[in-house]
Amino acid sequence: MTKEIERAGIPIVQMANLVSIAKTVGSNRIVPTISIPYPLGDPNTSVEEQWKLRKHRVGVALDALEKELEDATIFEVKV
Repeated sequence: MTKEIERAGIPIVQMANLVSIAKTVGSNRIVPTISIPYPLGDPNTSVEEQWKLRKHRVGVALDALEKELEDATIFEVKV
């Protein structure tokens, strides 16, 4: 799906915990997430820490939208 949206001229970021699959299906901009049930948070951390994780990953995704890409790129997130 992301490949078709890109083909229509709309940049898109796929946030995925299974990065290898996202790359295989043709996503150009990939931001790794944490896990399947909690892609942008970790219930084992404080609420403040979860907000930091979410804000950081969404920021990385927004930055990825600005990049002109030819090939699949996995954008780095801090751990």
